[in-house]
Amino acid sequence: MAELLYRLGAFSARRAWVLVTTWALLLLTTITLMIAGNAKLSTAMSIDGIASQVVIDELKASFPAASHGSGQVVFRSTSGKAFSATQVKAISNALLKIEKMPDVAGNLNPFISQNQIDLQHSSLAGAHNQIAANLESLQKAQATLDKVHAQLDAATLKKRQDLINTALNALSQQSADLANGQKILAASNNFRLVSKDGKTALATIYFDKPLDEVEKANITAVADALGKAKLPQVQVEFSKELVQSLDGILGTGEIVGIVIAGIVLLLMLGTFVGAGLPLLAALLGVGVSATITMALASVISMTSTTPTLGVMLGLAVGIDYSLFIINRHRRQLKSGMKMRESIALANGTSGNAVLFAGLTVVIALVALNLTGIGFLGQMGTMGAVAIVASVAIALTFTPAMLSLIGEKVLSKRERKALANLPELHSPEELHSRDESDRKASKPVWATAQPWAALVVSIFVLITLALPAATIRLGLPDGSSEPVDSTAYKSYSLITTAFGEGANGQIATVVSVAAKPTQPETLKLQAGVVTDIMALHNVSAATPAAISKDGKTFLFQVVPTRGPASAATEQLVKDLRALAPSIQEKYQAKLGVTGLTATNIDVSQKLNDALPLYLGTVILLSLLLLILVFRSIAVPLIASGGFLLTVFATLGSVVAVHQWGWFGFLFDIHHPGPILSFLPTMLIGILFGLAMDYQLFLVSGMREAYVHGKPAREAIVQGLRLGRSVVVAAAIIMITVFGGFAFSHLSSIRPIGFGLAIGVLLDAFLVRMLLVPALMALLGDKAWWLPKWLDRVMPDVDVEGAKLERSHIH
Repeated sequence: MAELLYRLGAFSARRAWVLVTTWALLLLTTITLMIAGNAKLSTAMSIDGIASQVVIDELKASFPAASHGSGQVVFRSTSGKAFSATQVKAISNALLKIEKMPDVAGNLNPFISQNQIDLQHSSLAGAHNQIAANLESLQKAQATLDKVHAQLDAATLKKRQDLINTALNALSQQSADLANGQKILAASNNFRLVSKDGKTALATIYFDKPLDEVEKANITAVADALGKAKLPQVQVEFSKELVQSLDGILGTGEIVGIVIAGIVLLLMLGTFVGAGLPLLAALLGVGVSATITMALASVISMTSTTPTLGVMLGLAVGIDYSLFIINRHRRQLKSGMKMRESIALANGTSGNAVLFAGLTVVIALVALNLTGIGFLGQMGTMGAVAIVASVAIALTFTPAMLSLIGEKVLSKRERKALANLPELHSPEELHSRDESDRKASKPVWATAQPWAALVVSIFVLITLALPAATIRLGLPDGSSEPVDSTAYKSYSLITTAFGEGANGQIATVVSVAAKPTQPETLKLQAGVVTDIMALHNVSAATPAAISKDGKTFLFQVVPTRGPASAATEQLVKDLRALAPSIQEKYQAKLGVTGLTATNIDVSQKLNDALPLYLGTVILLSLLLLILVFRSIAVPLIASGGFLLTVFATLGSVVAVHQWGWFGFLFDIHHPGPILSFLPTMLIGILFGLAMDYQLFLVSGMREAYVHGKPAREAIVQGLRLGRSVVVAAAIIMITVFGGFAFSHLSSIRPIGFGLAIGVLLDAFLVRMLLVPALMALLGDKAWWLPKWLDRVMPDVDVEGAKLERSHIH
């Protein structure tokens, strides 16, 4: 493989403009496909087969309207008074205009609906009085009939008695209906669409299909239209569903991260040209992979997190992979190697390590498909596309650009020093001239005091891991959005006016085999809402809709707490526990769906899939590392260190995002549950990145050991040779990922933070402290490999020692 990459590097250097033009045309093609595709992205994260999704699938067949998407709009009077007639009319007219827009099925006008609710409450007392009056009249009629029955013939008596009995039976049914109506109204007493002070109104916009099938432009058009409507002294805010957007993927935080990465590159490489090349390579890779992802999103349903994750990964690894090759090329040039020979050799040595490093990341990401969770596997696959693009660009575009810029990759001082260097004749001569090699013999703390280094690193990692024991998984709600966003303002207004639970109403579905009569329907609805109100943490329960065939009933349950709270999560479990009782009482089937129910189901599915995923990734990567390092202990140490990194990272994420520690630094004003797929995603990405650093550091150790250095000296030399570039690469990743920790997308923030802290811990504590310390304690045993296995395994020469001997004469 090293020889093949050497030839690829040489070809790229000779045909530089061909390679650069090819990549430019490829980018132009993918951009065209993206624009033509008009991608559809969704914030919905569903999994086939989970209980909440089964309910939705059944509704699509039996009650299509109930499975369609919706979003909430909050209107707030800024006059300090209740809505005036003028304001009500303006809002109602604006909502009527919305109904004519594409994909909009209708809306729930809060003023009309609240009037109907109030009328039902006020008419209930009148109905009760009327029934009492009718009963009194019938009782008087019966008494009169009893007095005169002797004076009437049998036929007349029977006729009058039948009339009274019929009226009494009807009155009895009316009384029963009235009692059921009272139960329903009592359960929905706290359900309001206009606040009690009359200053806040909550409207709902209904679409004619599920939200992930509605054109994104049509969703945002609704918000735009209502936002621009002429509503006197009325504040308008929208729920997350109506304002989902990927605008500003590279916001202020992300751009700052890239700028810091550029500064690190400039300090390390010493020239603007050299520093700009890794950034250019990374941006090209991101452009290609992101546009491919968006083009595919036009035919495949994707979550809005998927392309953002690809951008995050592409930027970080794209810079690093290009940097590793450029750094090797610069070292060789400064040792006197000719330009194109140096480019080809850097591609065959460091490029070989880049290829295997990228392969470990791809394995970890593609393996996410083993979880059986569609959107997570899709994120992994598209992330792998970003990695493949970064590797391909590093191995072709970077050598081509190095050929074009020539010696400008070195500073003026470095170029002057080349004039007095004689021609190279051997790999030993190359390394003897390399300033980094000459400094590599200086001792390091991890090998000089291995037990101390081991205790310190493990203590810090375990301490950071402790909060992970309290992790609670979920999906972000409006409270986690930036405080200046309309989604957060909407959440806050709803909480103030209607209670926190109004932000996360729970859809409960009851279905029967045969269509009930009107009295039976009323009895069923009254019974169900009464049973629901008997549960803890329920603010209101109200019948919301009935299917056209009269067999499916939709109820809206308003919890007392927000959608991401532990209390609401428990309420979903309690609602599902009602199913046997509802079946026994009404021969009806009960199901629960909605955001909170989906959160619970997704989290459980992810927890069940995690052991299989983790085991598969570690097994495959162990095999790859055994092949690369020709050792049993080194891969085991690498994997053990990775597990410590994962737990410490998860503990850090819990402390900041769930507990709220240092939340003010990351705009975490409402700590809540951790993103449900974050642990699985972190494991996949961090494992690949951890193995990157393992490869770049330990391959140097193996190279020194193979060339006859004692085990401890080989560790020192490998660590010294690779440390500077790995430190720079780690800082670049930390700043790029850290930039996404401040993203305007609430689902991206914890991923960015987790990856940044994970790289920090893994690179500086595990790879540069824990691993060298353990290897120093093991000595020569660290490189032990059964002889039979050594004979059957191919030699991948990841460090490029054989390549150097065959090409430097």
